[in-house]
Amino acid sequence: MKKYKRIFVIVMDSLGVGQANDAHLYGDSGADTFGNIAKNYQLSIPNLQKLGISNLHPLKGVGKVGNPLGYYNVLHESSVGKDTLTGHWELMGLHVDTPFVVFTDTGFPKELLDELSEKTGHGWIGNYSASGTEIIKELGEEHIKTGKMIVYTSADSVLQIACHENYFGLNELYRCCEIAREITMTPQWRVGRIIARPFVGETAETFKRTANRHDYAISPYDETVLDFLKEANYDVISVGKINDIFSGCGITEALKSKSNAEGMEITIVQTEKDFTGVCFTNLVDFDALWGHRRNVEGYAKEIELFDSYLGQLMEKINEDDLIILTADHGNDPTWHGTDHTRESVPMLAYSKSFTNSGRLEDGRTFANVGATIADNFNIKSTGHGTSFLDKLV
Repeated sequence: MKKYKRIFVIVMDSLGVGQANDAHLYGDSGADTFGNIAKNYQLSIPNLQKLGISNLHPLKGVGKVGNPLGYYNVLHESSVGKDTLTGHWELMGLHVDTPFVVFTDTGFPKELLDELSEKTGHGWIGNYSASGTEIIKELGEEHIKTGKMIVYTSADSVLQIACHENYFGLNELYRCCEIAREITMTPQWRVGRIIARPFVGETAETFKRTANRHDYAISPYDETVLDFLKEANYDVISVGKINDIFSGCGITEALKSKSNAEGMEITIVQTEKDFTGVCFTNLVDFDALWGHRRNVEGYAKEIELFDSYLGQLMEKINEDDLIILTADHGNDPTWHGTDHTRESVPMLAYSKSFTNSGRLEDGRTFANVGATIADNFNIKSTGHGTSFLDKLV
């Protein structure tokens, strides 16, 4: 018998809570996304505070509460790497032991780009690690004049192609990205995601990325808890880029969002629907807009905005609903470089039906979230992770 009819899983993308046990292997000893933001900005996050975030992880200026509303612990990543796909896949029960290939320091090899040009019929410019907004300022006008694709990467395992929606064409951009996805399926070029980055405008000063981004991710190497939910005829509603991260696998309804705010608004709307299963939301702005750009104030204000929406969600859910808040990696905006940081992540659980609360034993894998979902709906699990369902009373 399922304990909760609906489980709302929200990934606060990159909101880590301190260095992982093996952070030294990644050059991230001392990284602490949430903690270092609080040291540099006076946070006002009453709803996260009520759930027990400061009881879990000390935050300057955010006091502990005597009777937290939620259960909480820290989850440690068992997979290798510190990227989006790995973190999300592990949350839903997979263990990744082979890291995706990154081209941050070298750019993409000539052989790969030659094949991309031959198969797409377009030349390229760029081919270095860059901010997406900056590279279109640098190369956008040349792209319009020459018709060459702007190809770039980042600290993640991604190949991004930026092209003008009007001069190049949105459908043509998507076609080229599909070709890039096919080319980069080989082991030596195994990139986690191909990302289409369309933009509009006429000059460097007016270029602006549009909401027609599209991710082409590698499919999970095995079935996840989402697949098992779908096979058992439960609803699996994805909000934001979850559908892209899992390449549509295990998803019954995919809802796009253009921002954290819209993602939370869509999630709150789901509370009004009669479904049984999981609503799985990713809030990417923490990571994409503020973490990678090392903008502490922007990240802090985004956390505060999320907190206000969280309060609305907590009010709207039913007695037999469960909210699970977590993250997929860190991205400390006070850290060196622009890469993700290897951190452990928070897990905060809340239901109106709770009669108790407090700290749970820390988890050795993010997969505890997926194991708990599988346990709740009495479906098969991947075998990774340990359910904490019976601790939620």
